[in-house]
Amino acid sequence: MPIYHSLGHIPHKRHIVFRNTEGKLYQEELVGTQGFSSLSSLVYHLHPPTCVRQKGKPYSVRPEIAIENSLNAMSFKGFDIKPCNDYMESRKTLFVNSALHIGLAAPTTSTPYFFKNADADELIFVHRGSGRVQTMYGQLPFAYGDYILIPRGTVYKIVFDDADNRLLIVESFDPVYTPKRYRNEFGQLLEHSPFCERDIKRPRDLVTIDEKGEFDVLIKKKGTIFPYVYLYHPFDVVGWDGHHYPYTFSIFDFEPLTGRIHMPPPIHQTFESAGFVVCSFVPRLYDYHPDAIPAPYHHSNIDSDEILYYVDGDFMSRNNIQKGQLTLHPGGIPHGPHPGAIERSIGKKETQELAVMIDPFAPMMITEEALRLEVKDYYRSWLPHEA
Repeated sequence: MPIYHSLGHIPHKRHIVFRNTEGKLYQEELVGTQGFSSLSSLVYHLHPPTCVRQKGKPYSVRPEIAIENSLNAMSFKGFDIKPCNDYMESRKTLFVNSALHIGLAAPTTSTPYFFKNADADELIFVHRGSGRVQTMYGQLPFAYGDYILIPRGTVYKIVFDDADNRLLIVESFDPVYTPKRYRNEFGQLLEHSPFCERDIKRPRDLVTIDEKGEFDVLIKKKGTIFPYVYLYHPFDVVGWDGHHYPYTFSIFDFEPLTGRIHMPPPIHQTFESAGFVVCSFVPRLYDYHPDAIPAPYHHSNIDSDEILYYVDGDFMSRNNIQKGQLTLHPGGIPHGPHPGAIERSIGKKETQELAVMIDPFAPMMITEEALRLEVKDYYRSWLPHEA
C-alpha cells in the first residue's frame, strides 16, 4: 500500500547509528518484497531478529487436489466447515492455482504461537468475529466486514474477542495492491476512487516487548510449515517507517459506483494482484434508466473464473443462496442470473446485498476440502422449472 506510515522512534536518517539511552545499538531490519525494488519498511529492534534457539520438524500443509481441470459451475456451503480451536488447523484451502489459494477458516480461540507466511500476501475477509491482529508494526483492530491485508513476511498473532469467527482467506503469491486505475502517478487515490486513504486503517498502538525466552513462530514456505523457536520476542520493535505493513479496510467503506444502465463488475473492484482481482458488492441504488434491467446480463468471461462469496442480504441474481456460500463459475462457458431473477429485478430501486468476488485469471483447481462442502448438481440450477 503506497502510503507512508511511521510509529515509535526512528533515527533522522536511514542506516546510521541509533542507540538507546544506555548506549546500546538498535538493530535495523529492512523488510520488503521483490528484491529491493518494491514496497519496504525499516524496522528497529531491541535485539537481532536472527536469533533462532531451535527448529522443529517441518510438515506439509499442501492442499489435496481433487479436480485439476473442470468446466463445471459449482457451489459450496462455506458455513459447513466445522469450527476448530487452532487457527492454522482451521484454515481449509478450497481452490488453488499458481497465483493464489482461496480458503475458509473458523477458528474459536486466539493463537498461542506466531505465524508468518513467507510465500504469500494474505487478504483475510472477516465474515464473523472481531479482535485484533498483533504485529511488530503495531495493533490492527478488526470487526465484521473488514478486509485484513497482511503482506508476506509479516509475523503476526490474532487475538479473537470470542469463539464465533468465520474468515475468507486469499493467499496471493504476488503482492496485493489497490487498483492502479484508482491511483495517480504518485500513488494517491483519485477522486473517482470508491474509497480513499481515510478509509485505510493502519497499525497503531506500537507495543515494544523486551522479552527473552522461547517464542514459537510457524513459518509457511512452499506448502510447508517450518516451526521455529526464537530467542527474543518478535515484537521487540521500538519504531519503524515505510510503505510495507498490514492494514484493514472495511467493505462498508466501499462507496459503490452506479449508472443509468447496468455496469460491469470492474466498478466493484477493490484489490488487484498479478493473477486476480477482488471486488466488493455492497448495498447500493440500482440503475436508474426507466427501462433498466438491474440484474446482470448473461456473460462469458472466457479468460477468468469467477468465485463469489455471499456475505449477507438477498443476492438478486441467485436463488436459494445462503450466507457463507460460494459459487465457482469457470471461464469458458456462460453464466448469468438464475431463472426469474431478471424479471424479478425490473423496477427494483436498490439492493442490500453484500458479497466478495474473486476473479482469477487462470483456472482454479478444486481441493478435497471443497468437495466436502459441495452443493450437488448446482450446474442444473439454471434449467427452467419444467425441464
